Amino acid sequence: MQHIFKKGSNQNKPTLLLLHGTGGTEHDLLPLAELVEPESSVLSVRGNILENGMPRFFRRLAEGVFDEEDLIFRTKELNEFLNESAEKYEFDRKNIVAIGYSNGANIAASILFHYTDGLKGAILHHPMVPRRGIDLPNLKNLPVFIAAGKNDPICPLQESEDLKELLANAGANIHMHWENYGHQLTRTEVDAAASWFQKNFAK
Repeated sequence: MQHIFKKGSNQNKPTLLLLHGTGGTEHDLLPLAELVEPESSVLSVRGNILENGMPRFFRRLAEGVFDEEDLIFRTKELNEFLNESAEKYEFDRKNIVAIGYSNGANIAASILFHYTDGLKGAILHHPMVPRRGIDLPNLKNLPVFIAAGKNDPICPLQESEDLKELLANAGANIHMHWENYGHQLTRTEVDAAASWFQKNFAK
């Protein structure tokens, strides 16, 4: 997978896995990593799917309708890429926190839905529920930050509430942050995510 790896100054800090939104690249969220934890190593990945020339992490059949078969395949592909990258770049595979926006947040949530030790935590900006009607792995005390917009036309308010409930029922420790905006990524939610990260992962 096309990506950028930057070695951090503190190897005890979680490696930040950056996952862009539709049409983004591996460069998009690099400024977020600086705001969240400048000492962390960063692995920023570009989605392997193109939709009308725009990179994504998995196919969709329509707006808000995921290609579930492709989602499962791409989630496995990303999880295996994390295993390989940890070996290649010599960081702790069990100490990865994802920061995802929109489509990137959805694939990060999908890792949580499918793999017990896929991530140590996640910051999900404007995510949707990746799959419904499946049993989630044990996510006991796994910290998850969800940022959502109350007026988001792409990700309805109920989607965020449903995701929160599904992850919490699997044992995850959820912090919900609401913005009175739409689908855009705001500085206030990024600052809130950074503050949450320091409380949960500062060493």
